[in-house]
Amino acid sequence: MGRLTVGALRAVLAVVFTGTVLVQVLMAWMLISGSDPEDGSVPLTAFRVITIVGLLSAEVALVCVWRLVGMVRRGTVFSHAAFRYVDGVIGSIVAAALTWFAVTAVNAPGQREDPGVTVIMAGIGVAVLGVALIVLVLRMLLAQAVARDVEATRMQAELDEVI
Repeated sequence: MGRLTVGALRAVLAVVFTGTVLVQVLMAWMLISGSDPEDGSVPLTAFRVITIVGLLSAEVALVCVWRLVGMVRRGTVFSHAAFRYVDGVIGSIVAAALTWFAVTAVNAPGQREDPGVTVIMAGIGVAVLGVALIVLVLRMLLAQAVARDVEATRMQAELDEVI
């Protein structure tokens, strides 16, 4: 991965991370200060708490991707250390899906006349879980690549001994 690509990706990750932190701070301020009173039609407090938790899961994924990009740049991504960050991405995707299901549950009572919205929202949550499964498959591929890299290193060491 080239320096320009890594730099561009890290710039995007930094901007997104900064944005999520700012939104979290704003949501926390609204919860603490009570400066935006609810009129009772929408449970804003629940949505704000869910937003804070959902953004936290996104931040975990951003940090893990940042670390993985660094490993790719150094050429050390095919190691056991990468699994920690891939597992972090998988966990944050699952947390995001669970957060989305919470949004669906909080929103569902307001959709009694049109339950299709709730079904669509639940379908989106299932799709997000599908993304977690895709990343899990990619983790398995990484495990195979690491195992082959370890085997190749062992065989190279044996060959070096013979020579």
